[in-house]
Amino acid sequence: MSEDVNTVGTEETPESAAADAAVSAISQEELEQLTDDIIAALKTVYDPEIPVDIYELGLIYKVDISDDRDVVVDMTLTAPGCPVAGTMPVMVEDAVRTVEGIGDVRVNMTFDPPWDPSRMSDEARVALNMY
Repeated sequence: MSEDVNTVGTEETPESAAADAAVSAISQEELEQLTDDIIAALKTVYDPEIPVDIYELGLIYKVDISDDRDVVVDMTLTAPGCPVAGTMPVMVEDAVRTVEGIGDVRVNMTFDPPWDPSRMSDEARVALNMY
């Protein structure tokens, strides 16, 4: 997954990175630390039916960190009828809130595009014997 200056999980171009860096009130070093800490927090959240964390499963589509250190997470589930649809966003929100220095946290659930196994990392594929 590529990482943008203020987002995780989105495509980056040199122009967008330069523009984001020029307008961000957060230093590059702090942004990198926040990004690493948020990813680590997301990796503590597991789908109860799948023994792989939601980040490696590819359920996190985007993480946006504002200049005020508020965080918006766009995520999906493996299926719209997933039994944890009501609790997973709260689990994600709670995990991200553990990151020191974070302001408000909002989790948006989306099914566009729908999740498919191609979104999984190599680590997830190995864990699920899907390589």
